[in-house]
Amino acid sequence: MSDVFTLQDSLALSDLTTYLGRAARVEDGSVRLIANGNILAVYVAVIYPAGLLDESPTVLGLRTFALPNADTFDVVVPVASMLSRLERAGNDTRDVAETVRVSIPMQVNSVTWAAISPPRGGWTPLPTTAAATLEGVARAGIDEVATAIPTGTGEQIVHKVRSEVWGRPISGLEHVPAGAAFAAFSLGFIAGEEPVTIFETGPWTRVTTKRGHVLIKRRAWSIAR
Repeated sequence: MSDVFTLQDSLALSDLTTYLGRAARVEDGSVRLIANGNILAVYVAVIYPAGLLDESPTVLGLRTFALPNADTFDVVVPVASMLSRLERAGNDTRDVAETVRVSIPMQVNSVTWAAISPPRGGWTPLPTTAAATLEGVARAGIDEVATAIPTGTGEQIVHKVRSEVWGRPISGLEHVPAGAAFAAFSLGFIAGEEPVTIFETGPWTRVTTKRGHVLIKRRAWSIAR
């Protein structure tokens, strides 16, 4: 397995750094990097179940980046460590147009959400929505969570409140939980009135904009609801 990968240029480096910086503010955990040929898929978790009895959906963010050199690897590493490596790579770069080599941090092996992979094909298009609609849902949910969670509240109660708010379906958007809007907003995937496309396959839903994708895997119990 490679211990480094190469990005197209400094713009790609900056883009990846911004994306992971936003992800770290939401869930300062891990990032999954999958290289398949000349494409690097970068997955981050925004919401995921804390245990077997947790009814939260799994909500992932996804950005893809071009790789000038074909490579193959699938690793899960800490977001903070990856950001540190990206900063180091930026400091070593002298020309914005030159390729950028990034070293891969030590892997972690206990990340439950990284054990599942969204399907690559078979997606069926659903009616579209607007970025402003998702932003409104996200902002309302953020306010609701902030109001419901007093300072000093225990972690278990915090998770319960967030699970209830972000697991709630968006009115008029079948199988799209409010957490998908929160992910799209927090990761910088939505802006203004631009259209947002939605796709579905099995228990998975994908919310896509020109800036990235949000992938939602519903809990098995919710499929029949």
